[in-house]
Amino acid sequence: MSWKDLLHLCLVLVGAVLFLYGSNYYEVLVGWAGVVLMVGGFVAEIALKVYEFVRKRGGGSEAVKL
Repeated sequence: MSWKDLLHLCLVLVGAVLFLYGSNYYEVLVGWAGVVLMVGGFVAEIALKVYEFVRKRGGGSEAVKL
């Protein structure tokens, strides 16, 4: 597991803790910050995996050879 994967996992875990804290103590801003961190962590992980897949595949950034 790379450091980027651990970072995204930590974002999701912190987001879950903030969401649960916000929902228990009726802190709306903290709860929404937790939701945003969870969604952001998932989206960043998916974007990173797609980027690595496209990069390994060739990426299409090479010049066209005629």
